[in-house]
Amino acid sequence: MSLWGGRVASSLDPAVAAFLRADDAELLPYDCEATAIHARRLHAAGILDDAELAEVEARLAEIARETVSPEDEDVHAAIERLLGEVGRKIHAGRSRNDQVAAAFRLYVADAAAEARAGIVGLAGVVLDRADGDAETPMPGYTHLQRAQPVTVGHHLLAWVEMLERDLRRFTAVGEAAAESPLGAGALAGSTLLLPAPERQLRNSLDAVADRDFALDYLYAAALCFVHLSRIGEELVLWTTAEFGFARLPEEAATGSSMMPQKLNPDVAELVRGKAGTAIGRLAGLLATVKGLPLAYDRDLQEDKPPVFAARSDLRGALGALAALVGGLELDRGRLAAAASDPLLLATDAAEALVAEGVPFRDAHERVAESVRDGAFEPPAAAPRPAPGPGGVRAALAAARERLETV
Repeated sequence: MSLWGGRVASSLDPAVAAFLRADDAELLPYDCEATAIHARRLHAAGILDDAELAEVEARLAEIARETVSPEDEDVHAAIERLLGEVGRKIHAGRSRNDQVAAAFRLYVADAAAEARAGIVGLAGVVLDRADGDAETPMPGYTHLQRAQPVTVGHHLLAWVEMLERDLRRFTAVGEAAAESPLGAGALAGSTLLLPAPERQLRNSLDAVADRDFALDYLYAAALCFVHLSRIGEELVLWTTAEFGFARLPEEAATGSSMMPQKLNPDVAELVRGKAGTAIGRLAGLLATVKGLPLAYDRDLQEDKPPVFAARSDLRGALGALAALVGGLELDRGRLAAAASDPLLLATDAAEALVAEGVPFRDAHERVAESVRDGAFEPPAAAPRPAPGPGGVRAALAAARERLETV
């Protein structure tokens, strides 16, 4: 079924029909929600009577759980067909242009809320691990070379900081998606006197053409995947025999089809791999939108598949990574041995000289020379200040409090 058949008398060539058909079944419940809102606008304007509105609302609740037929061009056509006779009245005052924009905005807002819940879940698991090893020593790295001593708790809190920034981005996505394009029609509104929706977009051309909210979601998802990839990379490194800082949990790892001894960090690796795909989706939709004249163009049919896929990948990655981090077994002895490397205190030794009045550059050169000559001696007592106000425990408590308010 198509909604534009009145203008085209002949049937479409099968190849054309197949090419034009939208793969948008995932949008069905959101399109039903947007259609219910529009139906109430039609009722307020006297276009639908009480009985018709009740019928539409009841049928939409059922349709939202149904399957789109391959004969329908898209979910919009499916909804109108499944509504039956009253469905012939439901499109008054709207176009597929503002209809799809409204439904897609509802979808993106829901996807952003789902992402936030998944991020909070993963951050909670990381905080639990950080709490158990708040004081466990480990080496900190720059350039993947041992640099200065830190603790496991402090390191894991850095992961939480990344995730909290992701939370803020997805909050902004939800806010951006909450504005309504209903009433914009195809591009210039309607002569029907329908009540304006809440938070209506100001310009009707922009309302049907804007896909910034979808790009915002893909950007937030891509950057979240970049953070998950960095976490995954560290987990890959930590669980190698060369580092030996942690052992993979068998419930979140795989074996080898050939090598019986292997336990592989496939979750971390696939998260790392999907980051590239997430970045590609963002770049793809940016390229699609960049050259489009106002208002609506069929190119925008390509906006939904990358968002659908990004939502699915993000949901899977957050859940799987939470299982991996939650089951990780740290080798505290190996961590402590690595953190006891005397060279990790070279900066402390230079700063001890500074405290005695030696210019820092001179102190740096003296300590560097002792390292080169193999004569470096760490300070006898070099207590390091706690990272941040109040130390790791205070930072953990503050992070938990922030997450509980999300």
